Amino acid sequence: MKAFSFNYIVVFVVVIFFSSCDKDPVIPNEEELITTFLYVLTPAGGGTPVIMNFNDPDGDGGLAPMISGGVLQSNMSYTGLINLTNTSVNPWVDITEEVREEATDHQFFFIPENVNLQVTYDDTDTNANPIGIATTLITTNPSEGQLKIILRHLPNKTAAGVNTGNIQNAGGETDIEVIFPVRIQ
Repeated sequence: MKAFSFNYIVVFVVVIFFSSCDKDPVIPNEEELITTFLYVLTPAGGGTPVIMNFNDPDGDGGLAPMISGGVLQSNMSYTGLINLTNTSVNPWVDITEEVREEATDHQFFFIPENVNLQVTYDDTDTNANPIGIATTLITTNPSEGQLKIILRHLPNKTAAGVNTGNIQNAGGETDIEVIFPVRIQ
């Protein structure tokens, strides 16, 4: 009986030892908190930039985000740059750089609603597929509406229309979606 008890204790200790050596699982792409989203539009011929701003310092839940859109000139071309940060930590985290580093896994989509503008991509990943951190925005006639910007993680960049900005076949998961009010005058 003592041999059985001793063997049972040894097996129990070995099982406990090896199970406690397991490392925590590595999450390959843990979602980052984006508290600030800036879309800076600079007129092609120079001039004062238009800054569209989303700010949600406490993240999802809690207080509602503050969103300010922009007033654009009709028949104008703008150079656009997106900047994403997480300001809830110190020091702040530059999420734009993380998106750039993981460019093959990310793409921005620009969806104008009731506003006369078009956005084209000015940057690509290592596979020559669009990213959307750098863009050109072109306005036409005066109008008022909104510009929805969506950052997708793991979109199917080879699906029909995705490389031209059509989100319909993109798939993937939305990292952030912001709707900016826009007026073209």
